[in-house]
Amino acid sequence: MSATPHLGVRVLMKDKVDWDSVGGDEVVAMRAKTEKLLASPLLRFVAGRPDRGACVKEHFLDLPGRRLRLRVFRPVTAEGPLPLVLSFHGGGFIAGLPEQNDWVNSRVSAALGAVVVGVDYRLAPEHPLPEPVEDGSAALDALAEDPFGWGVDPENIAVFGESAGGTIASLLALRSREEGPRVRAQVLAYPATDWSETRADYPSLELNGRNPGLSLPKWRKSAELAVSPGDDGNDYSPVKFASLAGAPPSLVVVGALDAALDHGRRYVERLQSDGTEARVLVYPRATHGFVSTPGLVPAARPARDAIVAFLAERLRPTVRR
Repeated sequence: MSATPHLGVRVLMKDKVDWDSVGGDEVVAMRAKTEKLLASPLLRFVAGRPDRGACVKEHFLDLPGRRLRLRVFRPVTAEGPLPLVLSFHGGGFIAGLPEQNDWVNSRVSAALGAVVVGVDYRLAPEHPLPEPVEDGSAALDALAEDPFGWGVDPENIAVFGESAGGTIASLLALRSREEGPRVRAQVLAYPATDWSETRADYPSLELNGRNPGLSLPKWRKSAELAVSPGDDGNDYSPVKFASLAGAPPSLVVVGALDAALDHGRRYVERLQSDGTEARVLVYPRATHGFVSTPGLVPAARPARDAIVAFLAERLRPTVRR
């Protein structure tokens, strides 16, 4: 097995930013450039074309003091009640858009007959933690009530998140043990599960911290901007929770060349030790973000199929026309 990232990853995802020297304003400016790139034809080459079995529309969710953009996939050939899957993109809480996950979100919608909603949550440094998590919680609470008339089943909800979005998804799943709509399953792709002072104390960050996708300096900068000064980050670190008992069935997907590999593996170990059904799938030669880059990393396809199969086992099927 090769320990080298795929050529396309090395060429197109090489990190050229000196993360140790950039400030918050520069991060915001870089984010704007990235958003333009995500709207370009290159996105489809790297990120894949959405599944034609689902249609996509934008909606806006009005909340106190803010408005969240929603990227919504609905199945073409299914009728309600429909499962609801909330999806949270990656980007270290400082970047990213729901469009990153169109390829996997559309397939989940088409294959399961589910409404899949990508939430465009607020980002740091303008909106540090816990504001992105609060957006996720508010979106889940509101959409479970089916305010747009999509025909969703409030008892048939799952969450999906990649990287920092995996932080949000896992926190919503844990919150649902005691409050809010019940989450029946969680899927986390290379999640960031530790934002505390020990966030860099994982072997994979040293081993894979120079690979494309997520470098150790970028990880440090994300934490610097996303976690407010004086905040120890434990409240946003599911791997640090005293108990994970009662969490929903969990699938964690990670790449063998990913700096966040051990964040995901350690979280699965904690879930299993506290009695939760959980498993981790490690894909060789896959780097951080690989599920969102099927045009560059072949492992994205079997990972996507595993995600669909896992959710199909945990969510009640819809009626096909």
